[in-house]
Amino acid sequence: MKKHKDEVLTFKADASLLDAMRGIANRSDFIRNAIQAALDSTCPLCMGTGILTPNQKKHWDSFAKDHTVTECRDCNELHLVCAKKPKPRRRATKPRARRQG
Repeated sequence: MKKHKDEVLTFKADASLLDAMRGIANRSDFIRNAIQAALDSTCPLCMGTGILTPNQKKHWDSFAKDHTVTECRDCNELHLVCAKKPKPRRRATKPRARRQG
């Protein structure tokens, strides 16, 4: 079985970021965890860009007709709420047999 080799990823950091990270014992681990946390919190529609494509906007507009963005009373964070009340389900009834008479 072939073992997957980790890849090295590099990026530029300005002086203020380097200074802020100086006291972190394992910067690589910190950066990996920070990136993973950011990816886990990315908007599923825009994938973190902050911009919807025209087709995504159409889908959002359709979705938004029956949903609202509401502030949570407990934590004050915004979240989606289904605004459309579900229609009550009617109980299926069996057709009655006709009496012949």
